[in-house]
Amino acid sequence: MNPIEFVLPGEIEKRSFEIISEELEKRQIVLPKEQEPVTKRVIHTSADFDYAETMCYSDHAVEIAKELILKGADVVTDTNMALAGINKKILASFGGEAHCFMADLDVAQLARERQVTRATISMEKAAAIEKPVIFAVGNAPTALIELHKMITEGRYQPAFIIGVPVGFVNVVPAKELIMETEVPYIINRGRKGGSNVAAAICNAILYQLRR
Repeated sequence: MNPIEFVLPGEIEKRSFEIISEELEKRQIVLPKEQEPVTKRVIHTSADFDYAETMCYSDHAVEIAKELILKGADVVTDTNMALAGINKKILASFGGEAHCFMADLDVAQLARERQVTRATISMEKAAAIEKPVIFAVGNAPTALIELHKMITEGRYQPAFIIGVPVGFVNVVPAKELIMETEVPYIINRGRKGGSNVAAAICNAILYQLRR
């Protein structure tokens, strides 16, 4: 059994990242410098080192996302859990706002009428935001499928997509669809992900800007 470490409350996160770095070194995994803070925060959130192998980034993805936030981009999530986890104070300091439309009454009504998921309608509603939008999808593959549909039909072009839904039905192909577009992305290949991971990716980018 590993011995109990005495770590001051304010040092716990720092020590956690030290352990992550040590473990990655033992596994002989070297993360690209630009991607390192994001992938490490995802591992910190999940305690799952598989993310070191499955996280995928389009060219210069982190720098593009940072530039969007600096210019006041909004963030749209597909769950209130992800929304709650994002550091909205830092986002607001650059003029951005975080949204989740999943619980909106008009979204629920339209979804019933059209017999589609609320995630589908939420993405349509988000497309009406009159500024660049970073989408952070951690739960609903149908959100990614709808975004892909709007992109390929020429109806809407997201500024950036964080695609990390978790689950079994349509999760893997939905992620792959986004990777086929020209939209900058951060995607976790495979079944793993979640609202906590989507929020962690957003925060990893926001914390770099704060510092």
